[in-house]
Amino acid sequence: MIKRFIYFLVIAFIGAISYACKSTNNEGEGPKHVQLEQTNGNYSLSVDGEPFYVKGAGCEFGNIESLARHGANSFRTWRTENGQQSAQDILDEAKRHGLLVCMGLEIGRERHGFDYNDDEAVEKQFEYIKAEVLKYKDHPALLTWGIGNELNLNSSNSKVWKAVNDISKMIHKLDTNHPTTTMLAGFSKELGDELAEQAGDLDFLSFQFYADIINLPKYIKQAEYKGAYLVTEWGATGHWESPTTDWGRPLEQNSYDKANSYHFRYENVIAPDHAQCIGSYVFLWGQKQERTPTWYGMFLENGDETATVDVMHYIWNSEWPENRTPKMESLTMNDLFAGANIKLAPKASCWAEVKVSEPDGDDMTIHWEIIQEVPEDQQSDGGDFEARQETILSSFVNLTENKIEFTGPGNAGEYRLFVYVSDGKGHSATANIPFLVK
Repeated sequence: MIKRFIYFLVIAFIGAISYACKSTNNEGEGPKHVQLEQTNGNYSLSVDGEPFYVKGAGCEFGNIESLARHGANSFRTWRTENGQQSAQDILDEAKRHGLLVCMGLEIGRERHGFDYNDDEAVEKQFEYIKAEVLKYKDHPALLTWGIGNELNLNSSNSKVWKAVNDISKMIHKLDTNHPTTTMLAGFSKELGDELAEQAGDLDFLSFQFYADIINLPKYIKQAEYKGAYLVTEWGATGHWESPTTDWGRPLEQNSYDKANSYHFRYENVIAPDHAQCIGSYVFLWGQKQERTPTWYGMFLENGDETATVDVMHYIWNSEWPENRTPKMESLTMNDLFAGANIKLAPKASCWAEVKVSEPDGDDMTIHWEIIQEVPEDQQSDGGDFEARQETILSSFVNLTENKIEFTGPGNAGEYRLFVYVSDGKGHSATANIPFLVK
């Protein structure tokens, strides 16, 4: 009996040691030691004693291999369980490609109904996050913890910052290797003062801006914020920042103009700040539906790269990729541009023309598509899920036929005409025009 007991005890001990090695040390390799440092007034991150400037992207469902291939060194997530992969899967894949991860910890948002006056709910959330931290804190691909995303958006209960601070303290107690931050929608002196008073345990702040990023230096100065920061979302001009049709639909930049906006914002805001900025995560290394299927993703639904990927390759490597994306020059519908407030009768005779150039001389194909606009009552807020709408027309032609004639929708409503121009090598240019059928 004693021998049998000892046998099971030994087996259990070996199993526990094996699990610990696999789950926390990733087959013998320990965690990276990440530290926020300040030298001569300039902040920087170091990883195992070596300087580390974040060159990354938001990449929750994106192609991690391509991110590494284009020269990034990191990516961020929004949560540990995204419904498709666990944090373990994501961290393991990051390690295989030599990338480090800013791991998001999903915190309840007031705009989604979470009540920070509910002590029981706050405590339950705290314990859940603690368990997640214990699972992943020793993974060698972990860079830092991102506690919550845009918790200040449409929020009025400042108790959220106490909850964030308590989580940060817990992390620092359990994990001495990785700093903590929280991702903020915009920034102001009022918000900065609130965070300084209630969430002082955070190692640094993270800011999320789109076209308004051009004013980030002014906001930091007005808030008298002296600490380090990451820019954890930046990229296209937001749909809320864009000009609109006279019936209220935002106008999206074409892929070439969008790429130029990315380049300008990085070179004029992010890159020049050597004192406080410790890097950035561009949005979004992947594809998502938000107002349109092309607005924020740097990739199309078919996986093709857009010109924004070219720009980030240049930013990360100081040279352009070997094969470039087609350059979108213009799109017209009935000889009118996107801002012309195009209105049609049902089943109107229509035509459209695209002008595009191919820097590498590759053969190109064109895909035309008409999609219904997202009904206003189904539009997402703050990047939440939004359903893609029905395709009304879909047609493929060769570039020699850069014009298309078609019959407009028969039903009254709001629509967009899209064009996608592919080089057949995984790159596409795109543009769209909103129109109204009355």
